[in-house]
Amino acid sequence: MSRGKLYSKNYSPQFSGHETFPLRYGWLKKAYDRVRQARDEQQNKAIFTDGSAIATFGVGKNMVSSIRYWAQACGIIETGNSSKIQTAKIGDLIFGDEGLDPFMENVATLWLTHWKLCGQPDRTTWYFAFSHFHALNFERETLAKELLRLASEREWPRVSPATIKKDVECFVRTYAAKPTARSGLHEESLESPLVELNLLKAKGKKDGFRFVRGEQSSLGQGVFAFAVAEFWNDFSGANSLSFEALAHEPGSPGRVFNLDENELLRRLSDIEDITRGKITWSETAGLKQISRRKEMTETERYDLIKSDYKSTEMQRAA
Repeated sequence: MSRGKLYSKNYSPQFSGHETFPLRYGWLKKAYDRVRQARDEQQNKAIFTDGSAIATFGVGKNMVSSIRYWAQACGIIETGNSSKIQTAKIGDLIFGDEGLDPFMENVATLWLTHWKLCGQPDRTTWYFAFSHFHALNFERETLAKELLRLASEREWPRVSPATIKKDVECFVRTYAAKPTARSGLHEESLESPLVELNLLKAKGKKDGFRFVRGEQSSLGQGVFAFAVAEFWNDFSGANSLSFEALAHEPGSPGRVFNLDENELLRRLSDIEDITRGKITWSETAGLKQISRRKEMTETERYDLIKSDYKSTEMQRAA
């Protein structure tokens, strides 16, 4: 497959920045809180690099760099001008004063984090794995070889096998739990909160993994519709979008959420309800597509997310 942003002439790959640490519990909130605290400081980029950062975050220097990497990769903080880091819309929505899920206890937050992490090509391995890699069953070495082949084909400079190997290792640790010891739960068997999404499973042997495609029952319709709207805005300015694009294009909801075609079809047939008619589904004369009168506003898109949290609160109350 030779389409998508990875094949853009100006694409710049990224295979590092996480310092080999996968995303860990509590890191996104730590980063958000510190950036928010320093929002009025003129040169606040230094909060992740100055001498107080290690004491502030309670971890080593490399891990502080990793916390910043993950917070930016997951859309929790963002770089404004050359001297400022600021909280991002998703960060405010989740971790702000009236945040929907400040301690990341709701699975909707994990799905939203996954979408932000893998729906855009900024992290090459993550995007490639979900949007271009076709194998359901694979080993680390297989994925690394495919990335090296792509790097060679695209003539990306300064890409080494060692760097890609480390990036692939970090990727699988982000999504797959380590096998537990017979004597009990291994301390780091669930290193990353994204393991809870069950998108990637270790097959038992040392290097074997399996992508889990299908229903994704814990994925709420709000986050799904939000992803559809974001992908649509990024992919096309047209007021209709085909089922094929939503299922198979790089960065599409079908790809990023590992949905099979039947499940994607079911979700799209219900999308009119969650979007209150702003997006409609049609299947006539063999043509399956969604339509809209106009692009949804940012506020309208983020309101879709909130519906998943309201649904969870109602279930708990019942």
